[in-house]
Amino acid sequence: MFTGIVEDLGEVREALRRGRARELLVRSSLLAGELAVGDSVAVDGVCLTATWLGPDAFRADLSPLTAERTTLGEAGPGRRVNLEAALRLGGRLGGHLVTGHVDGVGTVRQVRRGAEEWELEIAFPGELAPYLVPRGSVAVDGVSLTVAAVDGGSFRVQLIPHTARHTTLGERRVGDRVNLEGDLLGKYVLRARGGSGITLSQLAEQGF
Repeated sequence: MFTGIVEDLGEVREALRRGRARELLVRSSLLAGELAVGDSVAVDGVCLTATWLGPDAFRADLSPLTAERTTLGEAGPGRRVNLEAALRLGGRLGGHLVTGHVDGVGTVRQVRRGAEEWELEIAFPGELAPYLVPRGSVAVDGVSLTVAAVDGGSFRVQLIPHTARHTTLGERRVGDRVNLEGDLLGKYVLRARGGSGITLSQLAEQGF
């Protein structure tokens, strides 16, 4: 379990193919000193297991399914990635509950840069529609954000300067693909209140 609060910006050093699976070597002097072999780490919002540790890097495997359904399957040397170690029991929940199980891949449709905040508009696959609600939570490449608005097949999020500087979201351009994870609590609410035939927005309108 994670919180969506990025702890370090890492860099992919190696991306090795092993059939349909892949292995990543990720540089991180901060997290490499905290992790143990077998620990979970979120890499651009994808929960992976550290299989090897060096003084300033770790290795992690991607299953064929993870490589196919997240942007990490496209990762090559030099790519910068958001990193977060798993939440410790009793730790601060600064963002929202994030599992690291990506629901789908979105595409940046528009980037608006202002003096005090940036705004990203992200097109999302249709199956994520039930989980997106204005002022609800969403994880974008592992970053906990608040949905500012939902308009048809896209949603908007705003970034404060700190988030833009200390995560890869400040580097995003139109056409970039991003990992998306809907709010965990919202998923359980939907399941309890009617399943996939209703959205969180509709439940909010009903005053659930």
